[in-house]
Amino acid sequence: MRFTHFRPPVINIAFGTFYRHHPGASSIHPNPALFTNLNFTLPCTTDPSTHWYIVGPSLSGKTTFLQILRGEHLCFPPAARSYPYLSTDEVPHRLRVPHKAIQYVGFDNDGLSSSVTTSAYLSARYESKRENTDFSLRDFLLGNTELNPLKRSHEDGFDRVLFDRVVRELKLAQLLDLPVTFLSNGQGRRARIARALLSTPEVLLLDEPFMGLDPPTVAGLSPLLHRLASRAKPRLILSARPQDPIPDWITHLVYLRGDCQVAAIGEKEVVLAKLRQYVRQVWSGTSKEEDNLSVHSLLQLGRTLTAKGIDGEPLMGEKSLKTSESPFAQDFDVPRNIGEPVVEMDGCKVQYRGKVALGNWKQNIGGEEQEGLVWTVRRGERWGIFGPNGSGKTTIVSLICSDHPQTYSLPIKLFGRSRLPEVGSGQLPLTFWDIQARIGHSSPEIHQHMPRNLTVRQVVANAWADTFRSKAVLDEQAKEKVEACLRWFEAELNPAYAKASKLGSDVQESSDLQWADHYMFGELSFSAQRVALFLRAIIKNPDIVVLDEACSGMDDGVRNRCLLFLEHGETKTYAKHDNGSETIVESDASKSGTVKVGGLSDNQALICISHIREEIPDCIREWICLPEANSGLPARFGVSVAPLGRDEKSWRQIWGM
Repeated sequence: MRFTHFRPPVINIAFGTFYRHHPGASSIHPNPALFTNLNFTLPCTTDPSTHWYIVGPSLSGKTTFLQILRGEHLCFPPAARSYPYLSTDEVPHRLRVPHKAIQYVGFDNDGLSSSVTTSAYLSARYESKRENTDFSLRDFLLGNTELNPLKRSHEDGFDRVLFDRVVRELKLAQLLDLPVTFLSNGQGRRARIARALLSTPEVLLLDEPFMGLDPPTVAGLSPLLHRLASRAKPRLILSARPQDPIPDWITHLVYLRGDCQVAAIGEKEVVLAKLRQYVRQVWSGTSKEEDNLSVHSLLQLGRTLTAKGIDGEPLMGEKSLKTSESPFAQDFDVPRNIGEPVVEMDGCKVQYRGKVALGNWKQNIGGEEQEGLVWTVRRGERWGIFGPNGSGKTTIVSLICSDHPQTYSLPIKLFGRSRLPEVGSGQLPLTFWDIQARIGHSSPEIHQHMPRNLTVRQVVANAWADTFRSKAVLDEQAKEKVEACLRWFEAELNPAYAKASKLGSDVQESSDLQWADHYMFGELSFSAQRVALFLRAIIKNPDIVVLDEACSGMDDGVRNRCLLFLEHGETKTYAKHDNGSETIVESDASKSGTVKVGGLSDNQALICISHIREEIPDCIREWICLPEANSGLPARFGVSVAPLGRDEKSWRQIWGM
């Protein structure tokens, strides 16, 4: 008889109930139980290997679940959560505590730099290296980011082989000498994963690792994570939204309800079958929809992420794609009123130390070749900007918003005027404040710089402020708009929202908004923070609305509600039916004539950046796709013949997939 050495589990939770604060302590904040009677075991080794995926809609507690696995939050009884394997001789001494052995990597825009080096303004990312505190990517990966570092322990030795392999596999070799502030969002994400891997943890928790990455990068990152998971160095646990595709190598799922409880846990196919049966029972009327297990959130679950891209149909097949009527599918071909130019780029080329970051190509304009980016945006147009991570999408946004220092030296006109005085024009140059007042902007950079100690109301009202921390000056109409937005999105913004969040109901009640003055921006969930910044960008009807990954981090229900509000304001809403499906209907506010916030007008231009097809507003028609950085290929332009969010063929053509 052959005996195998028993190895205890890395994480073992048996009937544990968790709390943010001690249940016996008095507090004005709600303190509901988290994941009551939770059972979860992460084995040290299994044959075949098991790979876990934590899935759930916004506010379902995905990040909280990962934090619990790492040892955070109070556990009752205390012995219900243990880490037996970390006490064995197989684990290095430095990894025998959970917060060292279990590394968490989230992508909530805390930035790559330490608090010492975090820049205070958006343009910092685009300037040349100025201070010794502007650490390079190499320094970041090696942990050399302290101004006065302590002497390292002998256990923290440098593993050159591991460093080279991680840098090579995550495609960071060409970026090692760049300051971390120069990295694009996708490059920064790979850098944070690389740094966690270099600490050689026993477990790596990745909170929505594919969010904000372009489709080719996602398809390449998934096999890399699979190789790491297969070697169990480290063991991986990933989280995702319901609409995100599930990597084909995932074996086990945890699906979370909207109230921080587990709806289903176990082998992937078993969990999907259970959820599919639940949806069918609700649709057939044999079962009622549970308050915290939305059928609508489940419909997009189940697609597969392979090395070649996204494959397969969602949980309930094509029917799931028809549950929400598109407000623009019926009138996509209606003629529009296109007005004067608001952005004119006449051969823009951005470069740092001789290296071209944007515009390293020639465009054919009127039969003649012209170097750099040539692009015009007019009032009434709805543009999508696409391209791989690092291709220059956010750089374009920084030029439009005048956050980029090179804006002053490039051939750019905004609202028909230059940034510098023009001889003989008789026009004064545009100031930075003129431009900021006419552009609404939401992006990961805005998210990173927004002060966490502002209240929810202050963040939304910040649209009328000159800077992030200056006081907003609001007239009576502006105050009404702020209150209307807070009421309309109370279910998404108020952490203590008591009633069941039903997207089909109008928020017309004259409830007080004390919660908006009570909760700080930093206390909100990642999804709620994104909603607040989205509202800040559109609330004052600016001449140009710029949405750079504005909906990333939202589940599909919250995202659809935001995109509908972008197009129609308070005039349209979702009506939810007994079978879980939704349709768009005229709101009570529209019927009663009490609309305070309308949708996009012909006088406005929209510019949207996203790597996720469903996050593209249905009204987007014009598009530009930037090439891989320094490939020499020109940018491609086109006009969509159908809403991109619902036309996968056009979407694949844009990306060349």
